Amino acid sequence: MNELATYAGLFVVALAAATILPMQSEAVLAGLLIADYSPWLLITVASIGNVLGSVVNWLLGRGIERFRHRRWFPASDTGLKRAQRWYHRYGKWTLLMSWVPIVGDPLTVVAGVMKEPLTHFVVLVAIAKVTRYLVVAAITMNWA
Repeated sequence: MNELATYAGLFVVALAAATILPMQSEAVLAGLLIADYSPWLLITVASIGNVLGSVVNWLLGRGIERFRHRRWFPASDTGLKRAQRWYHRYGKWTLLMSWVPIVGDPLTVVAGVMKEPLTHFVVLVAIAKVTRYLVVAAITMNWA
């Protein structure tokens, strides 16, 4: 497989994994680290893809509330209000948990619903996502 395709594949997987799609990018990153690709380039590509995927969630959150009263809307009024209260209580700092499986992706959508400024959003999410990939890389490279 050509090297550019490998990095592009990691980017796509990392981007998709950050959206509400049920995917994991850590295993792909670990496999490529074991295969002896450039650790810094892998971490950079995965981080950029993952942060951009979170921005997709933020954009969904910004526009989704107008569909709130449709039957197919994925959250009840009660659930959405609960998430909004929680976000008001703990604020933008919850985005540091955006790396956590299952809860991280919905947090990024709620940040969009709550109209968190994009610059704050990107900085906090990038800190979380890059740190997670650095930890995955450190663990993988110590075991390999």
